[in-house]
Amino acid sequence: MFEAVAYLIVGLALLVYSADKFVLGAAATASYLGVSTMVVGLIIIGFGTSAPEMVVSAIAAMKGNPGLALGNAVGSNITNIGLVLGVGIMVSPLLISSNTVKRELPILLLITLFVLLLMWDGVQSQLDGAVLIASMFSLTLWMAWVGLKQSKNDILKDEIEAEMNHDISKKAAWMWLLFGMIMLPVASHIMVHGATTIAKMMGMSDVIIGLTIVALGTSLPELSATIACMKKKEHDLALGNIVGSNMFNLLGVLGISASIKSYEIPKDFISTDYLFMLDLTLALLIFSLVYVVRKKPIPRIVGLLLVISYFVYMIWLFI
Repeated sequence: MFEAVAYLIVGLALLVYSADKFVLGAAATASYLGVSTMVVGLIIIGFGTSAPEMVVSAIAAMKGNPGLALGNAVGSNITNIGLVLGVGIMVSPLLISSNTVKRELPILLLITLFVLLLMWDGVQSQLDGAVLIASMFSLTLWMAWVGLKQSKNDILKDEIEAEMNHDISKKAAWMWLLFGMIMLPVASHIMVHGATTIAKMMGMSDVIIGLTIVALGTSLPELSATIACMKKKEHDLALGNIVGSNMFNLLGVLGISASIKSYEIPKDFISTDYLFMLDLTLALLIFSLVYVVRKKPIPRIVGLLLVISYFVYMIWLFI
């Protein structure tokens, strides 16, 4: 048991570190290649923060543990909204100003409903996986178009520019990008081995491990980034990263695992875990719309409610 826990901890720590360096290298490299700031923010950073979940999904599916990938995707989205964003709003009330972020929120809800439709037959087939991956590429193209066409006065562009590391050299950018690409699969392999071993020893399903420990671990980059952004009053960047990460989780993480091997959705998963994620997504959209219309920031009490909901869900899972 001790060895499995050690594998899990080392794997998660290495995963978080390599993901951070991967995003740093990818963003800097894209900047050196002349990619616009908005495209870097919407695609490179959003995609990069979902890199841990995507690689874990691929490794888990190849090792015959698709439930871990399923739990990781849904659990990460629950963690991102309930814990990460909830804590962020408690740090600083969330004021949404960017038109780009306002457009992404309803799109996230539509993607959540679309994935639910694909799951409704109780099976994630390889065809479903192909559809999800194709949808992810379509989303990426749309984000690139938005990034290129977006008005220069969108506050999100300024917040992305402020967060980009302009001191890193081209050589260092390529080095960190290569490091992340190599170490992400290595870290994921170590973590998946530890997680699946613990699940078997404790009599827990791969899905539960994915929903809890693995989801929390792979969401740590978003948590640290969100707290940092909220302290700097970069509200749109904080929310945009979470929304973008959740979209890529549903399309990319679930798409990759299903395209490798078809699998059955566990009984009651849709009516409990997925429904809870859908409820959180809908609540986020409603709160955002209400306070955007009122032109006021989402208050700390909403963040507290999100965090409480997350921990109640975690307690329910284990009990």
